[in-house]
Amino acid sequence: MSLTEKPPQKHVAVLPFPFGSHPVPLLNLVRKLAHAAPDVRFSFINTAKSNHSLFSAAKADVTFPPNIKAYDLDDGIPVGHVLSENPLEAVELFLNDSPADNVKRGIEAAVAETGKSISYLFSDAFLTFAGDVAESFHAAWIPVWLALPSSLSSHVYTDLLRKRYSCNYVGAGARREDEDGTLEFIPGLSSMRVSDLPEEVLVLENQEESLFSRALAQTGWVLPRATAVVMSCCEELNPPLLNQDLETKFGKVLNVGFLTISLPPPPLPPSSSDLTGCLSWLDERKARSVAYVSFGTTAYLPHKELTAIAEALEASGIPFLWSLKDNMKELLPGKFLEKTSSQGKIVAWTNQTQVLAHTSIGVFVTHCGCNSVYEGMVFGVPMIGRPFFGDQRMTGRLVEEVWKIGLIVEGGKLTKGGLLKSLELILDHKIGKEMREKAQSLKDIVHKAASPGGSATRDFSNLVELISAS
Repeated sequence: MSLTEKPPQKHVAVLPFPFGSHPVPLLNLVRKLAHAAPDVRFSFINTAKSNHSLFSAAKADVTFPPNIKAYDLDDGIPVGHVLSENPLEAVELFLNDSPADNVKRGIEAAVAETGKSISYLFSDAFLTFAGDVAESFHAAWIPVWLALPSSLSSHVYTDLLRKRYSCNYVGAGARREDEDGTLEFIPGLSSMRVSDLPEEVLVLENQEESLFSRALAQTGWVLPRATAVVMSCCEELNPPLLNQDLETKFGKVLNVGFLTISLPPPPLPPSSSDLTGCLSWLDERKARSVAYVSFGTTAYLPHKELTAIAEALEASGIPFLWSLKDNMKELLPGKFLEKTSSQGKIVAWTNQTQVLAHTSIGVFVTHCGCNSVYEGMVFGVPMIGRPFFGDQRMTGRLVEEVWKIGLIVEGGKLTKGGLLKSLELILDHKIGKEMREKAQSLKDIVHKAASPGGSATRDFSNLVELISAS
């Protein structure tokens, strides 16, 4: 800090989980807070790779208030080490590299530069060691849970679930006698099945528990120490029993709304400004006629299922927009691109919120990642889900059985016949019309929660007051 620069009145350190899509919604929350509390300094302490992705010139369309500054951490990956395709490898290396000490050094650098000690530490709730770090700086801890609250509850009750099921658990995807049993003994989770639980909750028999799994298993013990727990959700979407149980356990729970999209959403930009060409392509399609296919950034689609999607789309004749990485295109069936050139469009990346906002989108084929489901919900788009890992099976259960705004593919895996059937049901049958009506109802609920006087707006204001108070 320069001699003429005035120290901030408050200093908040922010610690994201630097993997997958996690850093983006937490940074979006910090941006909102920084605008609402301009006298508060926010130090965003993250791995260099993740910070570069978030703050690079490629993000020139995103503006950051002057009271946000990024600080880099070591990611724990040894020099020269080449990561495998296993997305958890980088997570394990990060957690194995004394992350608490690593974070403390980052906070100390921010404190030295600002001349102000931190009063709060925000962290992704996956990083359960952050409570101890906050304590060491005599700061209050505010963890942020970015998945749906039902998945948080599954981690809170890990000990109970392991006592019931772990002794004979054989892993996701394998049949077991009680996998279809409901979790009705956990408040608000009566619609969930044992088979929906994240892999980290139930440990495979005779398999060593990962560092990541151990960290999440501590959720129920450490989060009650927090000053408040922030949720990227709207309380109206949760069963009342779930809301009550989490409030009983954590005291102050703030459902601040969705963090990957602004509400109300901004109008679509001119189609000519979209360099991917997706909006112009969608402009030429009929309303609610297009199948949008995207499985996020970390889900790995097996070759057999990739082929099944291609064959189903071609056979259906339905216009499609498919977000597919370039290195996956070579695995598509021979002449698929040629045969469907007038029917569909494949891009390596597209602006998902803009695509889902377009009136031509009739169905969203998704991995049931929390952010994707939220974005589909905001625009009232029915979904076809193929969950892969983590909280995605729980989210899929909510989509199909609780909110009734979509279908989960039969058997949990994509087949040509299964996808054709789901596309037909949603686009051409009464059941699809009913799902669209329910999706529109949820859209209205979510928009109301984010409006002035809505529950999410209220909880966000309470969060601003909390960090700004003397």
